[in-house]
Amino acid sequence: MVVLSKFKLPPLFLKWLRYIPVAVLSALLVPGILLSDNKFSFGLENNALLASIPCILVAAKTKNLFLTVLVGIISMFLLKMIG
Repeated sequence: MVVLSKFKLPPLFLKWLRYIPVAVLSALLVPGILLSDNKFSFGLENNALLASIPCILVAAKTKNLFLTVLVGIISMFLLKMIG
């Protein structure tokens, strides 16, 4: 970071760098959401997938990390209580 801060970086490279946090977050979250017992699970039996739906909606609308995490915790709690 210190070395790169001394250079004028091309705008295309800077634009590319903005996508790195999203890519890393996706790489961390998607396996946790779509894998259940090390098997691909894309159905109503996958609580993590179901709980991620309201989280994505809240995150897109509010852009509030605390509220998104809170909705995720509440969603998982309710899904565990239901069945």
